[in-house]
Amino acid sequence: MSPLAMGGPALFIGTEASYVALVRPELDPADPGVRFAAEQAGVTPEEFVGPGGVWTVLVEHDGEGDGFELPGVRDAEPAAFAEQLRAELAGAAAAAETGAEPAPFSVDGGSALRLDARPAGGDAYVFTARITPPEADAGPDADASGALTVETGPVPTGELLADVDAFLESLG
Repeated sequence: MSPLAMGGPALFIGTEASYVALVRPELDPADPGVRFAAEQAGVTPEEFVGPGGVWTVLVEHDGEGDGFELPGVRDAEPAAFAEQLRAELAGAAAAAETGAEPAPFSVDGGSALRLDARPAGGDAYVFTARITPPEADAGPDADASGALTVETGPVPTGELLADVDAFLESLG
């Protein structure tokens, strides 16, 4: 089966091995992979794709992936999170240009996501993401409060800043 082509805004924070991502998947009912999957499921491509527009948090840590939907979240909330992250990263980049030590920072993404960053060398940060899925979605790796914690490896500040800019641009 061919892979499903998926578009839509996406912001990945981390490395290939450990990351957290905010995505709003958009599937095209005309995509051959979508049409094939819909046929296998016994529904029309439009039914298979569904209404779309639902934000999702994806996590990967130690080879284990998970994710959950954020029903009711509108584009403004992920955009505000990304703008906070962009401001912190831009401040860190400006500080690095003057030779100042980068400082730790936190970005609050509401009830589902909190991101704590600490410097990892002059031009990178390690992120600790605290993800709180809706109660029904909390899995076996969740702590007593239901939250998952994912720590990334070092992420280059400039690369993440460019990714955040692209994400914000994709939101329009």
